[in-house]
Amino acid sequence: MRETVLVIMAAGIGSRFGGGIKQLEPVGPNGEIIMDYSIHDALEAGFNKVIFIIRKDIEKDFKEVIGNRMEKNVKCEYVFQEIDDLPEGFSVPEGRVKPWGTGQAVLCCKEILKDPFVVINADDYYGKEAFVKVHDYLVNIPEGQDKLPMCMAGFILGNTLSENGAVTRGVARIDENHTLLSVDETSGIERKGNKVIAVDEEGNEKIIDPESYASMNMWGLTPKFMDVLEDDFRKFLSHLGDKSLKKEFLLPIIIDQLIREKKAEVKVLETRDRWFGVTYKKDKESVMDSFQQLIAEGIYSEKLYG
Repeated sequence: MRETVLVIMAAGIGSRFGGGIKQLEPVGPNGEIIMDYSIHDALEAGFNKVIFIIRKDIEKDFKEVIGNRMEKNVKCEYVFQEIDDLPEGFSVPEGRVKPWGTGQAVLCCKEILKDPFVVINADDYYGKEAFVKVHDYLVNIPEGQDKLPMCMAGFILGNTLSENGAVTRGVARIDENHTLLSVDETSGIERKGNKVIAVDEEGNEKIIDPESYASMNMWGLTPKFMDVLEDDFRKFLSHLGDKSLKKEFLLPIIIDQLIREKKAEVKVLETRDRWFGVTYKKDKESVMDSFQQLIAEGIYSEKLYG
């Protein structure tokens, strides 16, 4: 059985814990945060190790809040995503303060990632089914494929919406074999009556099928992806142009381009679990209620770790 790794992108957490930092908002009955449930579900599905992507300035506080506790249950490693961690020959553009994005976050793991892995956001709840399906995919990847093998947890779009405002989702287009054809990053998605619509910057409305698959940044990848990612980051930095202060190197855009170039084949694994996340402050109450319901249904114990 192959080793498999859970990679959690948590570098976006603020340096002062507690005061409204959404990734560390307690949502469980004993102060559990969303990451507790994600790690629990990943271990249950068969993942063997956790890599936390954080920033150096939050290392001490991060370990106190969750890292030290997790090290009692699973092997944990840390990598650090910093804005000045760039390939040789590149420097941070003057005035840039925005992080480089999820692609750079994963690239930070290159030296220690030697096994297939799943990457997730720190502040999203994905449910048990997605971890099981991604793990099964990763341990059964056949050797010697021409294209980079990948998978994406495909959430039903209608299961990923907030009742408190519009959201941005990667809306997936697939073929009859559940192979990903493209990911369209779509903003302004919300319910309007019995429909789901997207509103663009000009105020134009477009109806979207709520049964469409949505990417929630849960990707199953292999170490070979890291070599491609490294090359693509150099190309990205070489073509920043007048967007040097804000342009981001993002996983959905990177993977979509690899598909278009016929360099990757991405299997979409359907999950019917409902996604939870604290996008808006008002979301916290509904997320807490949802976890209480899952506990009442016996999906989780009142206390996750004995």
